Amino acid sequence: MKQGFAILAAFAILFGCATNNEREAATAEAPVNEIPAFQEPINYIPSALGPYSWKITTSSEMAQKYFDQGIQMRYAYGMNDAARSFRQAHYADPDCAMCYWGEAFSLGSFLNGGMTAEKAPYAHEAIEKAVELSGNATALERDLIMAARDRYPADYDPDNRRPVDEAFAERMKNVYEKYPDNHEVAVVYAVALFLLEERRGYRDINDPDLIYLHDVLLGVLNEDIAHPGACHLYIHATESTQQPELALPCADYLSDAVPAASHIQHMPSHTWNEVGFWGKSVRANTKAWHSDLKSRQGEGFSYAPGHNLHMLLFAASMDGQGAVATQAGKDYTKETGNSMYQVLTLLRFGRYDEIPGVTDRPEAEVAGGYWDFAQGYAAAHNGDLDLARDYLAKVQALAETSTARFRFHDASQLMGLSAAILEGEILRLDGDLDGAIVLFRRAAELDDQQPYDEPQPIPYAARHWLGAALLEAGRYAEAEDEYRTELADHPHNVWSLTGLKAALDAQGKTDEAVDADFEESTARMDVWITTSII
Repeated sequence: MKQGFAILAAFAILFGCATNNEREAATAEAPVNEIPAFQEPINYIPSALGPYSWKITTSSEMAQKYFDQGIQMRYAYGMNDAARSFRQAHYADPDCAMCYWGEAFSLGSFLNGGMTAEKAPYAHEAIEKAVELSGNATALERDLIMAARDRYPADYDPDNRRPVDEAFAERMKNVYEKYPDNHEVAVVYAVALFLLEERRGYRDINDPDLIYLHDVLLGVLNEDIAHPGACHLYIHATESTQQPELALPCADYLSDAVPAASHIQHMPSHTWNEVGFWGKSVRANTKAWHSDLKSRQGEGFSYAPGHNLHMLLFAASMDGQGAVATQAGKDYTKETGNSMYQVLTLLRFGRYDEIPGVTDRPEAEVAGGYWDFAQGYAAAHNGDLDLARDYLAKVQALAETSTARFRFHDASQLMGLSAAILEGEILRLDGDLDGAIVLFRRAAELDDQQPYDEPQPIPYAARHWLGAALLEAGRYAEAEDEYRTELADHPHNVWSLTGLKAALDAQGKTDEAVDADFEESTARMDVWITTSII
């Protein structure tokens, strides 16, 4: 009865006859365990949406509006919000086959996760309803519906999804070949193709499968540079290749494609970080975080706010924007309950007196290890080398014993890198510069071994320490080489540019390109630095 009440309330919302109090009452009447999160009623929020529309067969203007909201959310990876929107669409038009197709599309696998055991039965039910109603649809819509049917079997096994993904891709290939100029078909086909790719790791731009995927997406982007689904996927399909800049043309348009969906605001920074457009990345993730906050007022849509803050503090750190980075670190603590980025951004910007005040050590091994690292580093700079060594021992123990992972990274690698930096800094402050250089070089080697991730776990690079120590030792040519190597990994970052200019000056050398890069890249810097560490 309570679930039925919520559905009736949803109809009221659709037809504009529900007050805010009634909407709140509907939610209050329906316990969470009776209505899955992906079926809860959702408002239509036109102010959060962009101009993109996929015209479908429906007799209802409201169904079309909710379908457009659903497909924009689907391409923004707000999968639950998408499913909820498509569900509202078929409440508005119970004969709308594509509204049910859309619900299934949102419940299925996507780039960041497979279809779950919880969602699979609902997806199967939705696609079968779409098949039942497909006589009301166009030929193209029927082809899309029938192609998707293989994707949502009644006996779906989340642990054996590959055969389902392969069947879906094969069926969509036939649809794509039948309608090669249809943008919506092409993007759905690209979704299917990408499900067959490894999600993580570097990609070879010359891989025939990747070339084919790029061609499918470019067939859309060459005619519609702002298509949210095509641009989002193209950024993912280029970011970890040798040419991430390929997505630059569409990255500038993506944020406004769905102006209050946080993941869409965030996505261009996957390209901008790779090419070193740190200022643009800061702005993108600031907008993403604002969309996350708007969603809590019913004015936007949120996806992965912690990830948006991580990307924000990473880009701001590389750009020398200390105020933005440290605030994002604090917001990350509030959002996730994990203080690791609060202390790491304070460390990056030399705020060693503030680090001991962050007393809430995270429970997770890697996050706790970073907290120990930052506390030890601060202790060393605050004059207590014995305390610093105590924290170093904890980080070293984690590096040697932990089997934990942070995102896609082994604790042994991350903590080994941190231990090398901390031990090297203790030695440097204690007067053993040669010993410090050995350890910083070891940290740089471990940094080079990090698998591709966006962003990387730490908002700095080990070579920032290695280069600074080499400068201090008077080994200027070596420092120059290390900074140039680091700039190839993180172009235009202010720390490596500052160190590189110092290394060149010490050798009596000039480089006009470096001077111009430094002038442009430090324009937003709000701290005074003379080397690559503070």
